[in-house]
Amino acid sequence: MENPNNRIVAVGRLDGGLELSHEVMNEPFYTGTLLVKRLSGATDRLPVTIPGKLMGMLPEDRERQIMVTGQVRSYNKVVDGSGRLMVTLFAQTISESTDNDTLNKVSLMGALCKPPIYRSTPFGREICDMMLAVNRAFGKSDYIPCIAWGRNAQYASRFAVGDRVRLTGRLQSREYQKLMDNGEYLCRNAYEVSCFTLEPADAENNLESIGAQQTGRIYERPERIHLN
Repeated sequence: MENPNNRIVAVGRLDGGLELSHEVMNEPFYTGTLLVKRLSGATDRLPVTIPGKLMGMLPEDRERQIMVTGQVRSYNKVVDGSGRLMVTLFAQTISESTDNDTLNKVSLMGALCKPPIYRSTPFGREICDMMLAVNRAFGKSDYIPCIAWGRNAQYASRFAVGDRVRLTGRLQSREYQKLMDNGEYLCRNAYEVSCFTLEPADAENNLESIGAQQTGRIYERPERIHLN
């Protein structure tokens, strides 16, 4: 189902086969990993969920590049006895693609459901973590981790819980180590939307932002920031 508040298009290759995940109303859903290149040459390993009705759209040669359009979705899963928020690329269309093997574009609009967390890395790079609640059909919502950098991070830190935000970015994967109670480190994967642009989802503010760009005026709280 089309949702203008939650869109993603990504081009990549499936890493291995697909596994049956679950069924809803007698329709099977399969999960796998989509390998999507970055301009830097690194590769994001994105979880992908494919409805059974789309399986026929996959090329026979699973090594071929495909374009997947759909939504960024989340769900809760019990892992090692505790609940974890899982993020996936939920496919709505699939086609073969030979162009732009680094395409990975996300557009979201939702409300912040946690206070933004602003911090700096050991190397002095500014980061701000956000959790965006994006409405879905039938009264459901997806809770999507997002991260902003540099000036975007400064700007994102000014938002409050409940503020509606519109952003664009890319869905990325990241490995990290978690310190366990026994003193050992466990390697895990995190999935988040890295923001390219960020603005309030308020029509009046957006018009003010456009005017500021045209006139060169600078506001104390800029209404739109683009990542340099």
